[in-house]
Amino acid sequence: MEEEDVYTKDGTVDYKGDPADKRKTGTWKACPFILGNECCERLAFYGMGANLMLYFKLHLHQHGTTASNNLKDWAGTCYITTLIGAFFADAYLGRYWTIACFSIIYVFGMTLLTLSASVSGLKPSCTGKDNCHATNIQSAVCFIALYLIALGSGGIKPCVSSYGADQFDDADEAEKKRKGSFFNWFYLSINIGALIAEFVLVYIQDNVGWALGFGIPAAAMAIAVATFFSGTRLYRNQNPGGSPLTRLCQVVVASFRKYRVEVPADKSLLYETADAKSAIKGSRKLDHTQDLSFFDKAAVETQTDHIKEPVNPWRLCTVTQVEELKVIIRLLPVWASQIVFVTVYKQMGTLFVLQGSTMDPHVGNSTFKIPAASFFIFDILSVLFWVPIYDRIIVPVARRFTGHKSGLTQLQRMGIGLFISIFALISAAILEVIRLKMVRRHDYYDYKYVPMSIFWQVPQYFLMGCAEVFTFIGQLEFFYEQAPDAMRSMCSALSLATIALRNYLSSLLVTIVTRISTRHGKLGWIPDNLNYGHLDYFFWLLAVLSVINLRAFLLVARRYTYKKAVGTLR
Repeated sequence: MEEEDVYTKDGTVDYKGDPADKRKTGTWKACPFILGNECCERLAFYGMGANLMLYFKLHLHQHGTTASNNLKDWAGTCYITTLIGAFFADAYLGRYWTIACFSIIYVFGMTLLTLSASVSGLKPSCTGKDNCHATNIQSAVCFIALYLIALGSGGIKPCVSSYGADQFDDADEAEKKRKGSFFNWFYLSINIGALIAEFVLVYIQDNVGWALGFGIPAAAMAIAVATFFSGTRLYRNQNPGGSPLTRLCQVVVASFRKYRVEVPADKSLLYETADAKSAIKGSRKLDHTQDLSFFDKAAVETQTDHIKEPVNPWRLCTVTQVEELKVIIRLLPVWASQIVFVTVYKQMGTLFVLQGSTMDPHVGNSTFKIPAASFFIFDILSVLFWVPIYDRIIVPVARRFTGHKSGLTQLQRMGIGLFISIFALISAAILEVIRLKMVRRHDYYDYKYVPMSIFWQVPQYFLMGCAEVFTFIGQLEFFYEQAPDAMRSMCSALSLATIALRNYLSSLLVTIVTRISTRHGKLGWIPDNLNYGHLDYFFWLLAVLSVINLRAFLLVARRYTYKKAVGTLR
């Protein structure tokens, strides 16, 4: 290997701050530590959070509505705080130190939560298994712990997937080709952690106790941190580029200051640094694109721009800085088109469960019952099935036809996922139509369980898991690849923000449907007894919304302009 090929060309450095040596750092040598960290962290998060509603009601003695609101507020905070972690990662700390710092906060929160459920004086006093009362101080300690967890979890969420992708040199075609596989295995590690949490840890919390039920996730998070630090010598690190929000605001301000200035026809006359490197630390230069031309005014040089040296960035910006803003604006319609999908995905934890709760949960002729909420396992199993199929079979086959390094572009992959999700909803709607026909034919209105096996729900869960593999992983890769080099954590946080919105939009949609369908004294589509309702109508509504959303996505994808990075950082 020639001397110039020894080091990465994307500007990454090793743990000492020296240029990263390809032979000693990055690629799949470093990724196992990142994937192991993510698997343990997700095990900790889902293991701690899956049963929180029950903990609030039975051990903190909260009313159902209060417990539900507290859980929603906490879950929303877990995703809102992604913006904090992303900002620090891109602007000041870099992804390695952001993950390190917020992970330590995470461990403190998990430890405090475990103590609040196990140490006398901190844990609620109980006279029976389900008869507990918490003092204000005990509740306060519990919620301090939970919001430390929310801060820690949110802080690392937008950084871990991006940090794993940083281990592959964008300027090396062989490494870049392997980067797509990382996102597949990253999502697989999330689901492995979730699978263990949902079934092992929830069982322990329900049948053994909360001290151990929270203690194991705390230990898992400690293992996650130790695993992450173990790979320090192997990691490649991108240098932070300064505040991305400041740079975006500078382009907007400079553009409006020069709103009367004409943009030259020859775009090579627009302002850019003379040397090969971008003026933005840790970022390659971006080539000029034709759309959103108003913001090009910020890069038009006038006689007053060079009165003072250095150049005032609030009056004159580089082409690369202008293109950063254009990239973010172009990402927004793609981001918006994912909101309907995550809202549909949310139904697995609500309406799919309600539908399953009306069906026969017995396995064969035995007395063993499978809780409707446990059927989420088929979504996870679907993901575990489809990730290796996609990575090892679909990608190589598609690559032969398309010639694209990843087989499919990220936008094509996301579109296929949106298409598959429609069939998951159609499957749920058809099942509900059949179930309601059976209810009416045999007068099962007041039966707790309709004599129809709950396993008929498996296809809709399996299809939704398949849609996840295409849409969510494609979205992860897309927002990383299309983000400016110095704004990748912020763009990852932007993609995660759709998940924060799903709780609110799902609740809003159900509220609107309920108000409209219960007019004039009607029971509505989703009454307490679903045998008198029309849950199938709601599934058909979601399917129609998904079709409209897919159409909108295809229009956005067809018009999308990909960023053009030029040069290297070496």
